[in-house]
Amino acid sequence: MSGRGAAVRSLIGEIPNRLQLAGGWIDQPFMSKHHPNPPGSMVVVQIEPNFLPFERSGLASSTRAVAARIWDGCIPNRPLADLVRELYAAENEGKPEPSGSQDMIGIIYPGVNRLDYDYRIDGGVLPAHIESCNDAGIARWLEEVLHILPVCPRPAGYSPLGIKNLVPGWIEQLGLAGWSCFDAIMRRDVEALGASLNLNMRCWETLLPHVVRHPLIATDLMRVLEAYQHDYCGAMYSGCGGGYLIIASKQAVPGAFHVNVRTRSQ
Repeated sequence: MSGRGAAVRSLIGEIPNRLQLAGGWIDQPFMSKHHPNPPGSMVVVQIEPNFLPFERSGLASSTRAVAARIWDGCIPNRPLADLVRELYAAENEGKPEPSGSQDMIGIIYPGVNRLDYDYRIDGGVLPAHIESCNDAGIARWLEEVLHILPVCPRPAGYSPLGIKNLVPGWIEQLGLAGWSCFDAIMRRDVEALGASLNLNMRCWETLLPHVVRHPLIATDLMRVLEAYQHDYCGAMYSGCGGGYLIIASKQAVPGAFHVNVRTRSQ
């Protein structure tokens, strides 16, 4: 490898990153089994690996590391669904609390993807359906309106699962947030996109309170979130315990950066 940026590219690697948008946690069977009217949806976006993310930040860095290890740094040219199953098995071997399959799908499936989970299909481990969009215009629009603001990595020893309020009505709203998010992106509607991110956070706060409030989290995540939701179209955290704030806005957000969406054509 040679040329400008070669050393950094070598450090970061070629495996894509993934960004989780609205609907996260619906990929966990303990959540989807209580959905009263399945499927419930969530959105993942494959992004270029052109920055080095925080560890423990909700960008599936541990899953990406496993993918790099088992596939020698590059995603194989095989059926995507088969690769998801292979990576899911490798990532979760021996784990009492498995990572959800959205981590693997976001790394393997290019573009913007709506994942529809139904506990009656594969026990909710894998989505019943994946709706993918690799339209270059939509990808460029999403890059412009998503602003990524570093906040803090989740602390060592932290778990978001200490309290589970698995209320079916709220789980249905969580799945609706994912569906609404994908629909907003397809329509290039930044206001609706922001609303879906805000709904997602209300669901997380209700269903799994330790996602945003926990004795080990030093930052007042809700105060930060509410400030950005007030001033912009909407905002959500990249994962549990902090990480990055994902902000939907047509205007610039000071201190934030943009990601590059990787589509199939690339």
